[in-house]
Amino acid sequence: MTSLDILLWSVLPYVAIGSFIFGLVWRYKYDKFNWTTRSSQIYEGRMLRIASPLFHLGLFAVIGGHIVGLLIPKSWTDALGISQEMYHLGAITMGGFAGIATLLGITLLIYRRRTTDAVFAATTKNDKTMYIFLVATLLAGCAATLSSAGVIGTEHNYRETVSPWFRSILLLRPDGILMAHTPLAFRIHAVVGMLLFIIWPFTRLVHAMSAPFTYIFRPPIIYRTRDGRGKPGNRKARPGWERVKY
Repeated sequence: MTSLDILLWSVLPYVAIGSFIFGLVWRYKYDKFNWTTRSSQIYEGRMLRIASPLFHLGLFAVIGGHIVGLLIPKSWTDALGISQEMYHLGAITMGGFAGIATLLGITLLIYRRRTTDAVFAATTKNDKTMYIFLVATLLAGCAATLSSAGVIGTEHNYRETVSPWFRSILLLRPDGILMAHTPLAFRIHAVVGMLLFIIWPFTRLVHAMSAPFTYIFRPPIIYRTRDGRGKPGNRKARPGWERVKY
């Protein structure tokens, strides 16, 4: 294994993990009020209503597929009676639909951002850099999926190489030789993905680490007319806050 292989498959993963964790801690401590998506819905909502669900739901499915494919050993699925052919067919089919939805969503989001003047004006260099790495990761992932199916190059079972390498990183016993011999599409996907995680905490992607659980349990919002033309019996609204009983 060359020095470059050691750098890419035994060093870079920990750089990415360290940047991701410490970046989130730093961002939360020193830049908490910018922990946001900087939503542009106020400028344009029609295309966003289509593009955003496509991208986010597709991405959730992609992430779920990565979790199953990387963390669950092949021996476990074999023990459940799931053959390699069955697993492979399911991964290609569901992964293909998820990848198409995610790419279509991100394409529409970028088109919207470029063609809507107000949205484009609010786009920073940080946003543009984030989009480059995000799209590159998605495209490389699609290429890796095609490679695993044999559409590009020779069919490759990533659960015998990429998955054990990923688990070796988490177990602090990096086995870079496993990745060094994988097809080029998998290596590009892994490298670009790690670079994305390095910059993740410092971009708008940081909002993915927040979940508005309290929104579910918040009290309902009471709306009242301000012009006195509401239903009979409604009094004119008073300025300021009022105590509401539940």
